[in-house]
Amino acid sequence: MILTVGGVKGGTGKTTIATNLVVYRSGLGKDVLLIDGDEQKTSLYFSTLRNEKKNGDAGYSCVRVTGGEQMKVEAARMASKFEDVIIDVGGWDNTSQRGAILASDIALFPFQPRTFDAWTLGRVQSLVAEAKVYNPRLRAFTVLSRADVRGSDNEEAAAYLKEAEDLTYISAIVCNRKAYSNAAKAGKGVVEIEKEDPKAAAEIRTLHDALYKSNSE
Repeated sequence: MILTVGGVKGGTGKTTIATNLVVYRSGLGKDVLLIDGDEQKTSLYFSTLRNEKKNGDAGYSCVRVTGGEQMKVEAARMASKFEDVIIDVGGWDNTSQRGAILASDIALFPFQPRTFDAWTLGRVQSLVAEAKVYNPRLRAFTVLSRADVRGSDNEEAAAYLKEAEDLTYISAIVCNRKAYSNAAKAGKGVVEIEKEDPKAAAEIRTLHDALYKSNSE
C-alpha cells in the first residue's frame, strides 16, 4: 500500500505523523519504505539520526524523491518491492505532492485546529478531486493534528472536517505533546517511549489502525 501524508499548509505535523507511522508499521514486522518528498528533508534527517542511534538498523528504508513525474513513477515502482510505502511531502500544493497522490492508495491530510482555515480545506478538496480523475482507487482522509489536549477548538474543527466532500474524517486526534519531539530527538517513535506518554503512543496506534483497516475493507 502507498500512503501519502500531505497538505497545502505547513505546520500541521505531517512529518511527525509520517515518521511515527513508519516506525510503528516497521515494528509490526512490515518491510516499509519512507519516501521524503519535502524540501525541508526532515524525514530524511530523522532517518539518518535513527540509523546512527540504532547502529545502522533503522528498521525501514528511506529515500529522497522530488518532482511530480519522478515521484509518481518511483513510488509505484517501489510499491512492488516493499510491503508498504509511506510518503512525506511538503506542506503546499506542489508537483511532488501531486505525483505522490496519483500513485497512492491513501492520502492523509492533517489539520491543526487552532489555525484552521476554510480556504485550506477547499484547496485539499480540489486537489483530491483532480487526483481521483486519474487515480480512482484513491481514498482521502483528514485528521486533527497538533491539537490541544482539551478545548472547544478541536470540536469545532472536527465538525467542519466531517462535512467535507471526498474526505473522510478520522477521529484519531493527534495532540500537541512533548513526547513527539522528545522521541524525534532520540530517533524514535512515540510507541518506543510509551512509558513517557502512553496517550501519544495510543494516538499513533489508533490512527494507524484507522488507515490500514480502511484499505482492507
